[in-house]
Amino acid sequence: MELQKIDYDEYRQIAEGIGRPLPIEQTESWAEYQKTVEGRTPYGYFKLVDGTRVAAIMSVMDFQTHGYHYLRSEHGPVWLDEPDEAQERQAVEAIRSCLRGMGSHAVFVRMAVAHELDATRPTLSTIPYDRTVIVDVTGGDEAILSRMKPRGRRDVRKALREAPVTCADETQRAIESFDEYYEVMVETGERDGFVPAPASDYVTMLEVLGPEHCRLLAGRDEGGRVVTWSICTISGTRATRYYAASRNETMRRHVSDKLVYFECCEMGRLGCEEYDLMAIGSEFSPSLMGLNEFKTKFCKEVAEVAPDRDVPLRPAAYAALVQARRLVVARRQRREDKARKGTRGEKSEG
Repeated sequence: MELQKIDYDEYRQIAEGIGRPLPIEQTESWAEYQKTVEGRTPYGYFKLVDGTRVAAIMSVMDFQTHGYHYLRSEHGPVWLDEPDEAQERQAVEAIRSCLRGMGSHAVFVRMAVAHELDATRPTLSTIPYDRTVIVDVTGGDEAILSRMKPRGRRDVRKALREAPVTCADETQRAIESFDEYYEVMVETGERDGFVPAPASDYVTMLEVLGPEHCRLLAGRDEGGRVVTWSICTISGTRATRYYAASRNETMRRHVSDKLVYFECCEMGRLGCEEYDLMAIGSEFSPSLMGLNEFKTKFCKEVAEVAPDRDVPLRPAAYAALVQARRLVVARRQRREDKARKGTRGEKSEG
């Protein structure tokens, strides 16, 4: 198996023959959006050739962060036919050999690899996932509802009756001013333990991808205040729930159920056939298990996907990054432990 660099026209021609939509991250539109993010540069389009047959294609980005470079192919390679472990092993070796030979300064390449291979490593800093929920959004609103689990249908019907929000596509409104949406995202980050990207990143995403590929859908309460919203990406007939945020005060009032159902119906009206709710937990990614109760009720089946894994291109440099990462995590853990002890001490003194 051999990896060959190709131009976009050849990449697009191969993609059109696959018979299913590319993941949004493997499209030219996504590469254009990524160019607007500091430290990210399109690296090229490639095809994996097995003898005389094209086996897969992949779009690769160059990421510069914390003083080093790495390459990333999100949800790539995109295989024409599902590979077995031997084919994936050959592909990983071909990709590593080609990228190392291109003179890149990248320390590793991060890509989707279904099987745990000797050449792969767990990702340094992101949380990969190997399962997701993909909702069939064909056939209209009632058909979408009928295919949910009983618990999902019950919660959606309750939300439609009682959830105090009105849902709408607010893509253009968010582009004009993102302040009220960002306020909800900051609150979500404080609750769930993450730091949101700058507000400008979300606006740029909506602007560069455009309404053909990216929409913001929101729910507002009786006073007209945004209490929940999501950004959905669209690639052909596949939509993905990329970002989502909600206020703490509405967590138990089924507003998120109402918005997700609205999103499913809206994506169906836009011509999509599938709506990927993007990532749930498993033994591979136990830290995401908290997502399962909410997401799995919207579909009777769980889909397996190839998770991100790192493939070192410069092993010594990659080993140094792994060690540095361990030290950072250890220091953070010591600070958290110290803070917890201090809090317990203050309470006991009181």
